[in-house]
Amino acid sequence: MSIDITFRDTPANGIFLRFYTHVHARHDGLLMSEWLLELAKRHKLGGGSVFRATAGFGRHGVLHHEAFFELADDLPLKVEFLLSEANAQTLLRLVREAGVDLVYAWSPVHFGILSKETDA
Repeated sequence: MSIDITFRDTPANGIFLRFYTHVHARHDGLLMSEWLLELAKRHKLGGGSVFRATAGFGRHGVLHHEAFFELADDLPLKVEFLLSEANAQTLLRLVREAGVDLVYAWSPVHFGILSKETDA
């Protein structure tokens, strides 16, 4: 069985929205990553995931990395969402209204759900 998917001539059907923060960053008493996920969930905006980097630096130029014998410093985190454009706009608006200082990236994306085919 093969799946032929071509996106060359079709417009993106959503937005890949990423927020960049640090492991220990907090807002309203929650870790920033948890706060973002809860915010999206509470407003039924879509699914999200959190990924921890092993090293990185951001706009302030401070390098954070894992060291072999010590606990990780304040490592970078990426919080990602696959959303409709309207939901991505809503999430950005909610974060802005909360007064949170975050870097984000916005990319058009094609996404879908693959599932087992059922025999008829």
